[in-house]
Amino acid sequence: MAYSLKFKDHLAHPRNAGELPDANAVADETNPVCGDRIRLSLIVNDGRIETVKYLAYGCPPTLVCGSVLTELINGRSIEQVKNLTRSDLLNAIGGLPSRKQHAAALAIETLHAALASLIDPPATAGGTDLKQV
Repeated sequence: MAYSLKFKDHLAHPRNAGELPDANAVADETNPVCGDRIRLSLIVNDGRIETVKYLAYGCPPTLVCGSVLTELINGRSIEQVKNLTRSDLLNAIGGLPSRKQHAAALAIETLHAALASLIDPPATAGGTDLKQV
């Protein structure tokens, strides 16, 4: 299977690459088999993703999946993106060879982890995740 024009465009010109220091949802996931990694940072307000950035380390499909994922979710509501699947991402890219589809799975897992961090943020440095009332 040849890579799509969209794949080649995102590889040459990644969208939304970088970090968001003021993100309120962050996830960093790694594929334990190949070592590919995606870090996704979101600014979410009123249930809508206002800004998204990503960093990816690994094979070209991982870089492209991160880039395309940010375009799919930017500006959309949590309700609209929470059920995105690997197949949705693969369709948006124009497909990937079967041996490279793990990249789409990693991107979707990272999205779900970032959304989960909104609901259940990790414990703070003080060892407590209690909120002051």
